[in-house]
Amino acid sequence: MNKELEHNFVKLLEQHQNIVHKVCRLYTNNQDAHNDLFQEITIQLWKAYPKFRGDAKFSTWMYRVGLNTAITLYRKSKRSINTQNFEGVEFKIKAEVYDDTEEQQLKILYKAVHQLNDIEKALVFLYLEDKDYREISETLGISEVNARVKMNRIKTKLRTILNP
Repeated sequence: MNKELEHNFVKLLEQHQNIVHKVCRLYTNNQDAHNDLFQEITIQLWKAYPKFRGDAKFSTWMYRVGLNTAITLYRKSKRSINTQNFEGVEFKIKAEVYDDTEEQQLKILYKAVHQLNDIEKALVFLYLEDKDYREISETLGISEVNARVKMNRIKTKLRTILNP
């Protein structure tokens, strides 16, 4: 494998690994599942990286691969994520310890978001990441209008969940 390609991938992954951590937090309920999903998303990103053309920002592409991986695994395993072995490649990435203390106020919201379906979760996640509707629509593969309509419906649904 091309060392320069590997170096660039590791550098970009280190810079944007919080995206993967946030996706993992959204789709898992414990640290072991979080770690497993992080590993699986990293593997899928590495497999797909040689085909990354740079048409979109790396972070947008990373969101798309991460969310698709999480949704696929979530649906397959019904909340129990199984990872696959990917031998032959080792990445030496300085892993940041994911500290959610600054997100304590969001715990109630995350609990409500966990009650949403997979696509709704992804849309809320991107919205909370301050992505505009154009980028949300590109990431999820839906129209901008559809993203806006869905987000308005999700807001109503979350209000109902949070204020029964």
